Amino acid sequence: MYYYQSWSKTLIRLFLVLCIGVVVGMYIDNMLLALTCLFATLLLYNYAHLYRLTQWLWHSRAMSPPSAPGIWHHIYEGVYYLQRRNRNKRKSLGELVKRFREGSEALPDAVVVIDKQARILWCNRNARIELGLRWPDDNGRRIDNLIRHPKFIEFLESNDAHYPIEIPAPTNPHKTFEYRMMEYGDDQLLLIVRDVSRVSHLEEMRKDFVANVSHELKTPLTVINGYLEVLDTSTANLEGVPPIVAKAIEEMGTQTTRMQALIDDLLILSRIESSSERIFENVIDVDAMLKQIELEAMALNKEKSHKITFKVDGELNVFGVETELRSACSNLIFNAIHYTPANGRIEVIWKRKANGAFFAVRDNGDGIEEKHLRRLTERFYRVDKARSRKTGGSGLGLSIVKHVLHHHNASLEIESKVGKGSEFSFLLPPELIAQELSD
Repeated sequence: MYYYQSWSKTLIRLFLVLCIGVVVGMYIDNMLLALTCLFATLLLYNYAHLYRLTQWLWHSRAMSPPSAPGIWHHIYEGVYYLQRRNRNKRKSLGELVKRFREGSEALPDAVVVIDKQARILWCNRNARIELGLRWPDDNGRRIDNLIRHPKFIEFLESNDAHYPIEIPAPTNPHKTFEYRMMEYGDDQLLLIVRDVSRVSHLEEMRKDFVANVSHELKTPLTVINGYLEVLDTSTANLEGVPPIVAKAIEEMGTQTTRMQALIDDLLILSRIESSSERIFENVIDVDAMLKQIELEAMALNKEKSHKITFKVDGELNVFGVETELRSACSNLIFNAIHYTPANGRIEVIWKRKANGAFFAVRDNGDGIEEKHLRRLTERFYRVDKARSRKTGGSGLGLSIVKHVLHHHNASLEIESKVGKGSEFSFLLPPELIAQELSD
């Protein structure tokens, strides 16, 4: 409303000035001179106010605008209003940036913002402490010039950095840091570094403990099992031995055998977890390996009388660790034999697919409820404890399979329907297919 009133007053004043100019022109009998002088005066008046506006905007320290009549008063007030609004916005943004930086500084992790060329844009206090960065001295420097671990450089240059890596800290080799990287803003990356020294140390202790205990238990169990076999043979040849003694010796023999299998699986799992063997160094003759497993499966299948079919592509060989893949394949096949009811059908498949080498074990057994599928690869997890105890399972078979496949850049897929059967499968990536690499 004020805006329209101001313009109305300005137009009225301009009309009055023109009327005065016309009257003066008529009085002096020179209309052109009168109007020229009038417009020159108006021009000088407006340029004078433009000069005052420029002085106020660029040179004056005064916050309030200079006073002026008419439309210039409205212009000064409008500029002053915009200044106040922008000043309030800058203040709000400044407070927001301050709170963001305070929150970032309070994070327990080291945080570094880098661009697509790996140049440092910003880092928090923990990054300066833990990674040895200096701010703002390192602003614009490439982070791989400051953290020069080969594994970190490979991680930084890879196109897929969604999976974290663990490497020693650049400032303290006794610490282990986990590096994660994610997209942040436009053409920026957020590098989050977490101290996982304690977790890594506990994990190493757990692995060492399991390996050492399993190794130490192996010898006494072998001795006990040997004496139990001797006692079993002796009691079988003696008359008058109470049935309870013979039953006890038989049960002890069964349990020591089961415990021996459990320790063997723990040792296998420990060896796989700590394995540093490169998967690209050896070619596996999968056809020969599966033929050997087939012989063992047929021997194990005598009591169950399953119909086991092997459909194997004999030309399909892969790079990998043979002992590990053999353990994974045999675990899946033997599990199908153990847990499929008698006279069932089991199909073993090894074939080439467009996106890799495919292995699957299918059965028409009882199937597994969906609620159990996600936990099947956990150590010692059992769907049916009574049945697992009866079959002598250790509860580690699928955990071994999971770790083997992770070592070979693959994962275990499980599909199962209650009453219809199950399929356990995995897909090795195409770069592990030996023939494709040789081509």
